[in-house]
Amino acid sequence: MLIDIGVNFSNSRFDKDRGEVLERAREAGVEKLILTGTSVAESEAVVELCREFGERFPAMLYATVGIHPHDAKALNKESMGILSALAADPSVVAIGEMGLDFNRNFSTPAQQEKAFEAQLELAAELQLPVFLHERDAADRQLQILRTYRDHLVDAVTHCFTGTREALYGYLDLDMHIGVTGWICDDKRGTELQELVADIPFQRLMVETDAPYLLPKTLPEPPKGKRNEPAFLPWVVSKIAEQRNESAEELSQQTTDNTIRFFRLG
Repeated sequence: MLIDIGVNFSNSRFDKDRGEVLERAREAGVEKLILTGTSVAESEAVVELCREFGERFPAMLYATVGIHPHDAKALNKESMGILSALAADPSVVAIGEMGLDFNRNFSTPAQQEKAFEAQLELAAELQLPVFLHERDAADRQLQILRTYRDHLVDAVTHCFTGTREALYGYLDLDMHIGVTGWICDDKRGTELQELVADIPFQRLMVETDAPYLLPKTLPEPPKGKRNEPAFLPWVVSKIAEQRNESAEELSQQTTDNTIRFFRLG
């Protein structure tokens, strides 16, 4: 059994075959998915998808609700009220995707920090875990997280691709780390390949970030190169190889970690 903690299932690239994608995931042993909310509209969409497919795929779909740093400029009192209301849905297991992204700055750093802190406060109030994004902003993100960490129940840095210093900064805050198919890329993922063995067994979770980050280790990439949850075993295999562990052992541990983190059981 595997759990994919990060699927952008509201993405339009899944519009024509969501049911088939879920069937393939289940056949591949991926029994639960956490669907990622990245804006108010996308958060509403993933909660609706949990409802839409819940009867056909019981206890398989869960969601996060939040505002990605790219969309931080859209933050207002109304949007936070909507997120708070969405968080009451039984499918919602975390607040996010939230954080800082100083790589592209689609929203200004000031706008990003304001949205990040507002969502951290909401997560603390609701006592829900946080699902974090970070690019080229580790120092500032860690600085903000240190202020809030004692008030948060749990936190995961999803799709970690950072430095050793950043990794240990997150681990020092007793946070979890999500690893994607980035680790399967022998060009971009070499630093992560070296670092993944440093992640404590109880802090590691796995994800596809589908439809993005298709594992480059797939023997036959799908037409259109769309990633999907059924390819999560390839991510697990590469992590296990880099950690000198069995894929079976890693699958079980990351599943246990995820069930505990998102309070799924």
